[in-house]
Amino acid sequence: MFDLKGRTALITGAGQNVGAGIARALAAQGASVVVNDVVADRADATAAAICDAGESAATSVFDVTDLDAVASAVHTIGIVDILVNNAGNGGVQGMPVTPFVEMAPEQWEGPIRVNLYGVLHCCRATVPAMVDRGWGRVITISSGAATGGVNIGVSPYSAGKGGGLAFTRTLALEIAVRASPPTPSRSG
Repeated sequence: MFDLKGRTALITGAGQNVGAGIARALAAQGASVVVNDVVADRADATAAAICDAGESAATSVFDVTDLDAVASAVHTIGIVDILVNNAGNGGVQGMPVTPFVEMAPEQWEGPIRVNLYGVLHCCRATVPAMVDRGWGRVITISSGAATGGVNIGVSPYSAGKGGGLAFTRTLALEIAVRASPPTPSRSG
């Protein structure tokens, strides 16, 4: 499909489900994969499966909602060519399924922090170096909940996913404008 040899890919929330599948797919294309999860055993299991298949994987256990932990992990990893913002749901606390009018404001915290701030933190830690190198990819995994209500009782999750998606689109525009050569002016 495509050759990612020589590229390092950081996939958040890659200890299970969609994230684990993305990690395996990128490793199969030659990327050196860094498997992130907040649960070490899950990250280790995904990385072990990738290594057992003869591909390259390491783990990096951190919580995407903690900017300092993200920055420290990315510093340790070094160059990140591909960032996949996959960590999601309600975070460590889980996702409340409660109608908004019955929800305590504290219940908004987890879904907003992991689905929006997690994306912001990971991009903050990786994108400036991508821009400096002139190459990088950011992929944010979202949900139908980001573009329209799909379930009752998950409004903070929808808001977080929508915010993460809108942020990623805007970031792409900002970087594209920054990387584009100036348009020649027409004189006289």
